[in-house]
This record gives sequence, C-alpha cells and structure tokens, in this order.
Amino acid sequence: MIDAIGGHRDVGLSLWRGLRQRCPNCGRGRLFRAYLKVVDQCPVCGEELHHHRADDAPPYFTMLIVGHVIVASLLAVEIAWRPALWLHFAIWLPATLILSLWLLPRVKGAIVGLQWANRMHGFGDEAEPEGLLGAGPPGPDEGGGAPPATRPRASGSSGQA
Repeated sequence: MIDAIGGHRDVGLSLWRGLRQRCPNCGRGRLFRAYLKVVDQCPVCGEELHHHRADDAPPYFTMLIVGHVIVASLLAVEIAWRPALWLHFAIWLPATLILSLWLLPRVKGAIVGLQWANRMHGFGDEAEPEGLLGAGPPGPDEGGGAPPATRPRASGSSGQA
C-alpha cells in the first residue's frame, strides 16, 4: 500500500492517520509534540515531517466545518424550541469554541497527511525545484520579462515636468 521507494501512497489512509493525529507513514507515531506543533521526525518510523506547509488551510477548513455545524444546529434549535437569546449565547458560543479547538489539530493532521501522500513540499523523494521555493524573482525565460535595465520606459512616467 505504501512504498518507501517512491511507490503509491494511499491518500485516504494518510488522511485518516492525520485526523487521528498519527504519523501519515506508519500510523503509530504521534504527529504533534504540542497543540499544533508538528514533530520534526516520527519517533516510531523516523519519517521526516518538518517540511509540511499547512499554513492557513487548517483554520480555514475548521471555520468552514464548525460554521456549518453550528449554524445548522442553531437554526434547528430555534425552529424547534425558540429559546431566549441569552440561552442561544450560552449554548452556541462555548460550543463554537470547544468544537473549533477540538477540530483544529485534527484538520491540520489531515492536511499534513494529504501533503505527505501527494509528496508535496519535500515529502517526495526528489527536492523541489528552486523556483518554487521563492529563491528570487523569475528570470527572463521564466515569465519575468526583460531584466529591469533593458525594459523600455513608459512615456510620461519619468516624473519630469
């Protein structure tokens, strides 16, 4: 199923392992050393996990999921029982906070598992091309146009009166 020599990596299994906050490679090692801090290396299989780039995806997906669950539940409760406004606040504010804090590391684990399964951001056998790492502006043959010294000036943009 998972081949360490560059074979197929099961995306579904990697997502599941990430949701369980386990190493996407072996499924036994812990994925996090703190609430949202991914370990540099799996303590069980030794897989390097420091290359992940989850960035803003976990909070975005967490807000998307929590928002749908809370709004649907709030509307269902409002239609069924019509509780007082203070009761809505007493129920839904803590529920939103608890669900968000519970879900965020699980979603981040799933994102790391997805990146690992798809060999993204250094999880593959080969290194990323330098152009993708932000090593500098693109050259003339990479879509950057002519170098600044040889670009023609636009008329009227010299700032002279």
